[in-house]
Amino acid sequence: MQPFTDLRVWQRSHALVLAVYKLTECFPSDERFGLTAQLRRAVVSVPTNIAEGSKRRTGQDYARFLNLAEGSLAETQYLIILGRDLGYATASTVNPLLAEADEI
Repeated sequence: MQPFTDLRVWQRSHALVLAVYKLTECFPSDERFGLTAQLRRAVVSVPTNIAEGSKRRTGQDYARFLNLAEGSLAETQYLIILGRDLGYATASTVNPLLAEADEI
């Protein structure tokens, strides 16, 4: 199997991680251990599970990790929406992230 870093889905999810980290830099400091931390954990889980799954021996194991990545991606989408709805980010800022998450 090819290295996980060659997988387009991993590359795009890694780019999403970087964008979410940048987004959360402007969240209120009192959210550092709340929404900011939860959102960062969720988004980091996406490429992490893709990477881990890519090294599993069976397709069934790999598929399980891809499913975990999908779950983390859905969590990420919700938390981005929550940040927007709480007024921590604008729709114009989060809409491209949500669109990218949909495509991933």
